[in-house]
Amino acid sequence: MQTILGSGGGIGIPLATALSNYTNEIRLVSRNPKKINATDELCPIDVNDLIQIDKAIAGSEVVYVTIGFEYKLKVWQAVWVPFLQAVIEACKKHGAKLVFFDNVYMYAKTAIPFMTEDAPLQPPSKKGEIRLQLHEMIMNQVEKNQLTALIARAADFYGPDNKNSMLTLTVADNFIKGKKAQMFGNLSKIHTFTYTPDAAKATALLGNTSDAYNQVWHLPTTKEPLTNQQWVELIADALNVEAKIQSVPAWMLHLLGVFIPIMKEFPEMLYQYEQDYIFDSSKFEKRFGMTATPPKEGVRILIEQLKGR
Repeated sequence: MQTILGSGGGIGIPLATALSNYTNEIRLVSRNPKKINATDELCPIDVNDLIQIDKAIAGSEVVYVTIGFEYKLKVWQAVWVPFLQAVIEACKKHGAKLVFFDNVYMYAKTAIPFMTEDAPLQPPSKKGEIRLQLHEMIMNQVEKNQLTALIARAADFYGPDNKNSMLTLTVADNFIKGKKAQMFGNLSKIHTFTYTPDAAKATALLGNTSDAYNQVWHLPTTKEPLTNQQWVELIADALNVEAKIQSVPAWMLHLLGVFIPIMKEFPEMLYQYEQDYIFDSSKFEKRFGMTATPPKEGVRILIEQLKGR
């Protein structure tokens, strides 16, 4: 049995599809799980009820944490640590391996122009401090030989079923509505994005590779050095519209937050868009021979899904 905690959304859905290449015993855990594969076992729980976490993990060989709690600092501060602690304890109790899907928020600001798995851990944001705490909770148990786990880390991502991606929220959706794309930070800086189906496929592969555990992996991410502006132009080309861009200063993010609440949470993360943001996945590519979907192809698939909503 392989179990996905947070089985909906941009990572959970393609991960369930990818896992079907390894097993027909997949348990989908969320508030309202829906089958992706015919043989999926559905386990509806409220993950805020920590007692139910043990029930969801019992009998699992591998547990994937792909859950995305509401993107609010206060929510993260309240729920992430107790949730992960409950997951870790249940994995230890039931002898399950843990695969934790992570981001780059815990890396030092100076690491952002070229991130590897060995980048220094010194987060400049409050959300980053929480992600560092989660990283340490897992790796401390690994170092004590009390837990078998790996961390699968992605850059900012885009792709089908990923509603909260900046490229969807402020670029593609705006173009589809006949508006200008809204971008913040330095438009001329490189920004690499992870394509969600690639991330899911790679995460499934890691979870089913015995010697991949007890370390951090960067998931396959494009090596094309596209700038923030070039990503906007790529999306505009896919939609056959003019790449009109409204540059959004930090103070305007709070105003946008009236209409798009998630925008209120972005100001402390602006440092990632004001310098080159290059996410290196060479370790994974050399080990498994898998490379990222070209951005033009990934954007084409994303736009096809958005237009078909």
